[in-house]
Amino acid sequence: MNLVLQKVIKFTEPQEVTDMGLYPYFRTIDSKQDTEVIISGKKILMFGSNSYLGLNNHPKVIEASKQAIDKYGTGLSGSRFLNGTIDLHLELEKQLAEFVKKEAALIFSTGFQVNLGVIPSIAGRNDYILLDELDHASIIEGSRLSFAKIIKYAHNDMQSLEKKLQNCKPDKIKFIITDGIFSMDGDIANLPEIVKLAKKYSATVMVDDAHSIGVIGENGSGSASHFGITDDVDLIMGTFSKSFASLGGFVAGNKEEISYIKHHARSLIFSASITPASTASTLAALEIMKNEPERIQKLWDNTNYMLSKLKTYGFDTGNSVTPIIPVYVRNDLKAFKFTKLLFDEGVFVSPVVSPAVKSSDSLIRLSLMATHTKEQIDIAAEKFYKVAKKLEIVS
Repeated sequence: MNLVLQKVIKFTEPQEVTDMGLYPYFRTIDSKQDTEVIISGKKILMFGSNSYLGLNNHPKVIEASKQAIDKYGTGLSGSRFLNGTIDLHLELEKQLAEFVKKEAALIFSTGFQVNLGVIPSIAGRNDYILLDELDHASIIEGSRLSFAKIIKYAHNDMQSLEKKLQNCKPDKIKFIITDGIFSMDGDIANLPEIVKLAKKYSATVMVDDAHSIGVIGENGSGSASHFGITDDVDLIMGTFSKSFASLGGFVAGNKEEISYIKHHARSLIFSASITPASTASTLAALEIMKNEPERIQKLWDNTNYMLSKLKTYGFDTGNSVTPIIPVYVRNDLKAFKFTKLLFDEGVFVSPVVSPAVKSSDSLIRLSLMATHTKEQIDIAAEKFYKVAKKLEIVS
């Protein structure tokens, strides 16, 4: 038996959870991604989607995709660097730059690829990358490709960040990268203080706004806008797979930074370009986002309503102040049981267990959409309470 086979055979956890009837992953959805989906012929309330503004099924977004396919075909058969750039890409980059109030933007095929490409193109050997300990996996993976020294600071702890900065050589690049809204805990980065420390120690700041675009800031333009410090944040990253209801990602900054990234980011140069349909649907979603601010207000109304309901029922939702709401279970097996029982009650959520978090921090992650109705939220909250009582998570 070869070494690879020896390694993979030892990985038995998925089968063990499956044998208990609790495996919660790769559930197949047979319908559009909406507040209600069809799984195995059963209607399920969806509280596990990142489609914060509920634009996946918007007629304008769907029609834009269809028109792009009619004009450009289904794919571009090459990278942006060579034969895979079309006028729609340039138009989207122009509009994104204007949206987040930066000089230029560059789009990638996925949000993950943005971080895989941008981070190692900026920081190299002997430089420093400073990460919040709860940064997204794509940031961590991008950092590992850089050959820079990776330093993690305690979550949203500015004293910890400053101590780490003090230990960096002053003549080397110090690249601070943080989520805007953290994808599991739902809290917001202390970006104003990060910017102050960056100025003090001549560091560069990049914010991953994957979960912030469409949620906070002017017209949903992200965390830098939310705090009114856009000029002080060097690079803004976002993804199209959440509020934009598409697939892809972008980074925005000054012209010189974007030009450099364009010619050094390997995940851009050596990867096929974003499809015409994805590009067009993102453009349509961006237009809706700018012209219908009431969608963002509805998202926040739903968020505050659900948070209030859960807290009334006695749930621990941590420090979340956003549409990402963690319900702490603090036991891996209970998190799997919670997910299964809730699914049986007709509510879809996602468990987050070790090693993604400490077993003592395991949680149920639910997320709100602007298109959820008050009735759907009431039903989900009641089901949460029913299941949690059964599992003795709340009294």
